Amino acid sequence: MKPFWETKSLAEMTAEEWELLCDGCGKCCLNKLIDDDTEELYYTNVACKLLSAKECGCIHYANRFQFVPQCTAITIDNIAELTWLPDSCAYRRLYAGRGLANWHPLISGDKKLMHRKGISVKGKIVSETKVRDVEDHIVIWPLLDVE
Repeated sequence: MKPFWETKSLAEMTAEEWELLCDGCGKCCLNKLIDDDTEELYYTNVACKLLSAKECGCIHYANRFQFVPQCTAITIDNIAELTWLPDSCAYRRLYAGRGLANWHPLISGDKKLMHRKGISVKGKIVSETKVRDVEDHIVIWPLLDVE
């Protein structure tokens, strides 16, 4: 029997299946900048204050909007508009018809594999509470779509 992500569209998935798609890389929780002139997107290594550097997950996920009102929930209704999601993101990959990456925990069965392969933010971030000028923290590694 094929797994749910191969037999269902994103719109057909249950809330539980949707949440299972998140690989926990933490890249969506990085501060991003957009050049006013060129509209070009830049990632930084500056993470939301709620992102655990050790676990690469939100420390208040269920109540995150109380702490960070501007946090964006990734949903079937907004996935097309979230062009700032990295190409490695499972939601973005499935939306584009690419399938899950071989390092994704649902494929590999190993949640730590993406950390070992350098896909996640683990060991690469600084909390926004400790940063003065976000512009000084632009990085390119979140854009790498390692297969």
